[in-house]
Amino acid sequence: MLPSAVSAAFKRLVLRAGLAGYRFHDTRHAHATLMLRQGVHPKIVQERLGHAKVGTTLDIYSHVTPGLQQATALRFEEGLAASADSEPSVEAVLG
Repeated sequence: MLPSAVSAAFKRLVLRAGLAGYRFHDTRHAHATLMLRQGVHPKIVQERLGHAKVGTTLDIYSHVTPGLQQATALRFEEGLAASADSEPSVEAVLG
């Protein structure tokens, strides 16, 4: 497919959807942002985008990562709680 044909078709779709000003390249940023918000490891995002270094990806999408810190802390806390629930207590082991 010719790049110009893809761009023209995308532009028609965007206009029909009432999203004037949305560029085809914006879908790339949306894809990366959604992956990072869903907790996909930045290295995977970097590879999908074709960035040479993960630092490039993190620099470009740093606006997404602050929420990742909180989400990671919550997941870690949930993991600790689940581990504590499944492990026998010292009293149960010692009798």
